Amino acid sequence: MARSAPTGGGRTAAGTIAPPLRMATLVRAPIPHVTVEIRDVEHRQLVTVIEILSPTNKRGEGYDEYLGKRDRILRSTAHLMEIDLLRKGLRVPMQGTLPSTPYFIFLSRFDQRLLTDIWPIPLDQPLPEVPVPLLPGDADSTLDLQEALTNVYDDSGLKYMIDYCKSPEIPLSPGQEAWVDERLRAVGLRH
Repeated sequence: MARSAPTGGGRTAAGTIAPPLRMATLVRAPIPHVTVEIRDVEHRQLVTVIEILSPTNKRGEGYDEYLGKRDRILRSTAHLMEIDLLRKGLRVPMQGTLPSTPYFIFLSRFDQRLLTDIWPIPLDQPLPEVPVPLLPGDADSTLDLQEALTNVYDDSGLKYMIDYCKSPEIPLSPGQEAWVDERLRAVGLRH
């Protein structure tokens, strides 16, 4: 543990004792957990939960906590959509092996609970439009994930916060890295 030099000890002008040490405080950055709930307006009944998985949902105690929440939803009459756009961490548990793609959308409809609709999403493909189930008898709504992601990216100014000259923290395969490099050069974010 690094210590800074004493501030001089002794007394301050107000007569209080000066602190012998001053250090920067570490404050954990909050990691947002995004959940969208669709409810029946008349009865306030939970209809559909859309979970956008965060890094803490996919590792350690956060993963276990998320699985508990997920189990409660899966035992209810609500539909569950999980959007996993993270290449690192544990996936939601499924019977069988998922394909080797970086991103997934999982949709568990309450009336088909033992089956889950899965959209594996390769890196070089746009995010899909996915159905959002509503109340029985109502047609599914459509969520255009690529448009939603593009709007969030544009509105939050991420273009100016990300250093696109660097490789991502989580390494890509050589083929993926070449594809990303070509795309970033094409839009002027790499030279």
